[in-house]
Amino acid sequence: MHNKTIAQISRDLAAGEYSSVEVTQAYLDRIHQLDSRYNSFITVTAEQALAQAAAADAARAAGNATPWSGVPMAHKDIFCTDGVLTTCGSKMLGNFVAPYNATVVSNFNSAGAVSLGKLNMDEFAMGSSNESSFFGAVKNPWHPEHVPGGSSGGSAAAVAARLIPGATATDTGGSIRQPAAFCGVTGIKPTYGRVSRWGMIAFASSLDQGGTITRTAEDSAMMLNVMAGFDPKDSTSMQRDVPDYTANLNDSIAGLTIGLPKEYFRDDLSSAMQQQVRNAIAEYEKLGATVKEISLPNTHLAIPVYYVIAPSECSANLSRMDGVRFGHRCEDPQDVNDLFKRSRGEGFGEEVKRRIMVGTYALSAGFYDAYYKKAQQVRRLIKNDFVEAFKQVDVIMSPTTPSPAFRAGEKTSDPVAMYLEDIFTIAINLAGLPAMSIPCGQIDNLPVGLQLIGNYFDESRLLNLGHQFQQVTDWHQQAPAGLV
Repeated sequence: MHNKTIAQISRDLAAGEYSSVEVTQAYLDRIHQLDSRYNSFITVTAEQALAQAAAADAARAAGNATPWSGVPMAHKDIFCTDGVLTTCGSKMLGNFVAPYNATVVSNFNSAGAVSLGKLNMDEFAMGSSNESSFFGAVKNPWHPEHVPGGSSGGSAAAVAARLIPGATATDTGGSIRQPAAFCGVTGIKPTYGRVSRWGMIAFASSLDQGGTITRTAEDSAMMLNVMAGFDPKDSTSMQRDVPDYTANLNDSIAGLTIGLPKEYFRDDLSSAMQQQVRNAIAEYEKLGATVKEISLPNTHLAIPVYYVIAPSECSANLSRMDGVRFGHRCEDPQDVNDLFKRSRGEGFGEEVKRRIMVGTYALSAGFYDAYYKKAQQVRRLIKNDFVEAFKQVDVIMSPTTPSPAFRAGEKTSDPVAMYLEDIFTIAINLAGLPAMSIPCGQIDNLPVGLQLIGNYFDESRLLNLGHQFQQVTDWHQQAPAGLV
C-alpha cells in the first residue's frame, strides 16, 4: 500500500478497495517502524489522523466525498496547525502550540485530507541540508550518510521513504526543489502569491512560497488544486482564477521551445551531472520539443543578492521572537536586556543567528542604501533576464543542483559552500517564477534532479511537462534500497 501515489490512493478509496482508516493506520505503522532511521517527523498526530480518517469514511458513505477524502499526507512544521506543536525546527518555538490553522492546512482539512503530523526542517527554513534543525538532522533515505537537502528535507525524506504519499513544503531559495532532487522525488514551487502564506511562519516574506513534494507530477497537481487560490488574509496573495491543474497533464508538448541557459551549464558543472540532465532533455526532444540556448546574464549575482535580501527580511521577521511576545524565555532574567539576550541566544541556532546578524547589518543606518536597496535593484535585473528569455522560449530547463546529495557534515563549517548549493534555484525566487524539480537520473546511486522553470502562473505547463516525462521514464518510480 505504501508504494501507491496520491492519485492511486484516491482512486482506490473511491472504488472501496480499502477504507481511509485502514490506509491511515498502515502509514502510521510504517512511520512508527521506520522513521527512527530518517528523523523526518517532529510530531506524529496519530489520534487526530485516525479521527480525520473515520470522518472521511463517514463522508464517503454519505456520498459527500472529494478526491482528497481520506487521503493521507503531512505538513512541513512551518505551517501553523491548530492544537498541534508548530516549531519551525527551532528551540525558540519548541513549546509553541498553534491556536489556529494556516490557510493551506485549512484547505486540506476542508478537502477531507488526513494529516499524519508535522515534518522536520532546517530551523526557520534556513539551510540547504536539514542539519540545522533543533530536533536533529534528517537522513537521506537513499544513503543515510548523505543529507536530504533543505529546508524541506523532512518532507522530501518522508515521501522518498514512502512514509507518506505527499507533503506540503516551502521554498525561499530552493527549499522544495533542492531536497526533491536530493531525494529523488517531485517538488514544485508555484508563482509567488499563488499559494497563501497566511499561517506560514515567515523567513523572508518577499521570497517564501508554499508548494508540494510528491512522487509524481500528477500528485503535485492534485495538491496544488487544494493549495492554490486567493486568500484575503494574505496581502501578497494574487486574486487570479485557479485552473484544474490535472486537466492538461496529458496534453502533447510537441512544438514547445525549451531554453537552456548557458550560465547554468557551466564548465565547473561535472560531466556526469551534465550528461544526466542532457539525457533528460533529449527525452523531451523525442516528445516533439525543440531546444534553444539562451542567456541569463545576471545569474552570477543571484546568490549575493539573495544573501542580502533574505537575511534582511529574516532579521525583521524574527525580531518578534524575544521571549516576551513569542518564543523561548530564559530562566530568571536579571532585566529586560538580559531577557532578550539570553532568550534569543538560547533559542536560536547558529545559522539563524548568522543570518539575523547579516540582515541587521544590511538594514542598519548608513548601510541600507549600499546593501539592501542595491540588492533590490539588482533583483530587478535578474527578473528582467527571465522576462526577456520567455519572449523566446516556453520553458527553461537546467540542473536543479550542482551535484547529488553531499555527505552530512561536509559543508557545515563552510557557510559559503553551503549557500552555493542553491546556485541554480535562487534566481527563480528572486524573480517570483514557478519552478519544479523532477528526478531524471542517478549518479553513484544518488538521485539527480531536472529543474523546469516556467513563466508567471504557468504551473499547469510545468506539471504537464513533468507528467509527460514521467510517462516515458521511470526515475520517479525508483526507491531507496529496501524500501520498495
